[in-house]
Amino acid sequence: MSPKITTELLKQLRQVMKNPKYVQEPVQAYIVPSGDAHQSEYIAPCDCRRAFISGFDGSAGTAIVTEQHAAMWTDGRYFLQAAHQMDNNWTLMKMGVKDTPTQEDWLVSVLPEGSKVGVDPFIIPTDQWKRMSKALRSAGHDLVPVKENLIDTIWTDCPQRPCKPLIMLDLSYTGVSWRGKITALRSKMAERKVMWFVVTALDEVAWLFNLRGSDVEYNPVFFAYAVIGMNTIRLFIDGDRMMDPAVREHLQLDSTLEPEFKIQVMPYGSILSELQAVGAGLSPKEKVWLSDKASYALTEAIPKAYRYLTPYTPICIAKAVKNASETEGMRRAHIKDAVALCELFNWLEKEVPKGTVTEIIAADKAEEFRSQQKDFVELSFATISSTGPNGAIIHYKPVPETNRTLSVNEIYLLDSGAQYKDGTTDVTRTMHFGTPSAYEKECFTYVLKGHIAVSAAIFPNGTKGHLLDSFARSALWDCGLDYLHGTGHGVGSFLNVHEGPCGISYKTFADEPLEAGMIVSDEPGYYEDGSFGIRIENVVLVIPAETKYNFKNRGSLTFEPLTLVPIQTKMIDVNLLTQKECNWVNDYHQKCREVVGAELERQGRHEALRWLIRETEPLVRVQ
Repeated sequence: MSPKITTELLKQLRQVMKNPKYVQEPVQAYIVPSGDAHQSEYIAPCDCRRAFISGFDGSAGTAIVTEQHAAMWTDGRYFLQAAHQMDNNWTLMKMGVKDTPTQEDWLVSVLPEGSKVGVDPFIIPTDQWKRMSKALRSAGHDLVPVKENLIDTIWTDCPQRPCKPLIMLDLSYTGVSWRGKITALRSKMAERKVMWFVVTALDEVAWLFNLRGSDVEYNPVFFAYAVIGMNTIRLFIDGDRMMDPAVREHLQLDSTLEPEFKIQVMPYGSILSELQAVGAGLSPKEKVWLSDKASYALTEAIPKAYRYLTPYTPICIAKAVKNASETEGMRRAHIKDAVALCELFNWLEKEVPKGTVTEIIAADKAEEFRSQQKDFVELSFATISSTGPNGAIIHYKPVPETNRTLSVNEIYLLDSGAQYKDGTTDVTRTMHFGTPSAYEKECFTYVLKGHIAVSAAIFPNGTKGHLLDSFARSALWDCGLDYLHGTGHGVGSFLNVHEGPCGISYKTFADEPLEAGMIVSDEPGYYEDGSFGIRIENVVLVIPAETKYNFKNRGSLTFEPLTLVPIQTKMIDVNLLTQKECNWVNDYHQKCREVVGAELERQGRHEALRWLIRETEPLVRVQ
């Protein structure tokens, strides 16, 4: 894959950094974050500014351009990808690696005295602005808001912002009406003595109103903001999609409602002026609640004394704890997903030895089998279909230039998922279609031991996910191995495949404690650059655990796997497993056989059923 040539683009950007038409005073550095105005992880094409200027299109990264330098900060998932996609105008800054400077420290080291550092105030989260502004100020520099996005001024063929139709979800999927959710939110606002709540994250707007969209690929969200008052609701959204009779009925726009449930629909672009008006009309003790990850521009619209900022919003926390309808939907979605993958792996086992299956063909086939399932909407992220050395690129996506043919001599890693109307899936399996080497089996088994350690963990109520991260690494650490990504992330319910506020990662200690009803992934891995990648991922549900004792009456939790796809037993070195681990694999496979087997039978997929039965034969440890 050849990198994007950025010499001319960087020259144009450096010119507009000095152009009085766009900046009040010249800026000596310009920051290009990877998010959009809603701080989304996955973004619409019109918001891919960092990819446009650098060529690097991973989901996380920040570009900073100065008069002489261009640097890119990203994490361990993307080191290889970024190095491939960027030309030599760029310096890769490997976050989390010793001696890599922070963005602030690097800016201080390269900028002339008294510099101005510009950023679009709509794209930078408030918490990041505060941290950066403070660090730069202490070194004599200023972080300044640049009203017009400078990338947009040089991006001549920038795509239009999407404005696609909406999907309504009824109570059978959501379990709670949008009115019920607004009432619960208002009671949280009353507890904190807050008059207004500003909803800026796209998945929070979608969840609150029981609506879904398709403005962002793989994420069933739509561009909107909401401002909830104690007796008003304002929804900021563009397009004629609000004229759809089904949407109007769902939101009761034409009904005579109690005033506190009447939704005022306003233009998407009017959010800033409306918030400024709210800010101007506040009486002394009234507060406005925002996430500290809301954009700096929106936060600044509310005078400082009236702001109430929290790292996680009440919607974010309510959305993470799935109710009975959502949990049931997620179970159904994962059974359907398992059916599709049994079909796929059965097909691959027959076709790979012929030497005709490429990474792209395998990814397309996975989508084809998923699309046959009821309530399938789209994929939940770009399929990571990687064989041999490509497997070591953690967030690899096959493209024609890198597309390898699957073979009986290499490990194949497939990380894929789907959006069904009743739930979101994300599953990784690593397999060999020939005979794995002893070393490949050894590494796979250490990863499996870590996966089991998390899945079978019992921990007290109130435990944060980051405390479980080292459970997944212990077997690898024992042998001097490790992996450079977190172990798990929250998963939405027919929403974003990555969601807060919970997760299992050494990278954050700001996660919220795990509680029953939360859904996270369990996905340790091991990657050998230039050779192979191994990852085993299930989506798991947090459930109460029965324990012999109950210290301080606080109760315990554990996980129940929702993903029910066999783990390839020929990749396992059974002698490295304890009896307890062996039992876990056998119990898991028994459940796959019973639950998914029944659905394969019901759908008349007999060949895939025979494959499932073969792949779930019990492991036997030689004593």
